[in-house]
Amino acid sequence: MKKSTIPVTYGLLIAVGLIAYFLLLSLVGVQTKPVFSLGNGIIVALGLYKAMKNYKLEKGSDFEYQKGFMAGLFTGFNATVVFIIFFAIYVTNINTNFLPEMLANWSSHYHVGVGIVVFVAAIMGFATTFVLTLSFMQLFKESWNPKKNHNSKPVEA
Repeated sequence: MKKSTIPVTYGLLIAVGLIAYFLLLSLVGVQTKPVFSLGNGIIVALGLYKAMKNYKLEKGSDFEYQKGFMAGLFTGFNATVVFIIFFAIYVTNINTNFLPEMLANWSSHYHVGVGIVVFVAAIMGFATTFVLTLSFMQLFKESWNPKKNHNSKPVEA
């Protein structure tokens, strides 16, 4: 059985979209504002939906709920890992002022390092992937409801 390349392809496309959006925000200077992270969710949602839709089309009648769910998870996880690698490089090498600027918005007496921020970003990406995949699979799964036959006659007792 042929393995699907959709999770890798769409995972990379989602990651490129997230990176481009992040760099666009940093050009404008609003990358530290939490409200703009909603755009990340939209990018991930669109990419996951398209990936899962194409996966269902690729499999046709062989589409199974579990396989579609795993395709969605792998797509999002691939995107998250690629984006987290970029984010870690960006925070440590490209813009070393990013972390202090971002953490200035939070009232915290704890020492928060790069590792914690990258870990939290990864958890947020994985959680978003999981929730969106569960949601989208409701659209793509086969219904268990029996088809209504409108030509049948009512049962008389």
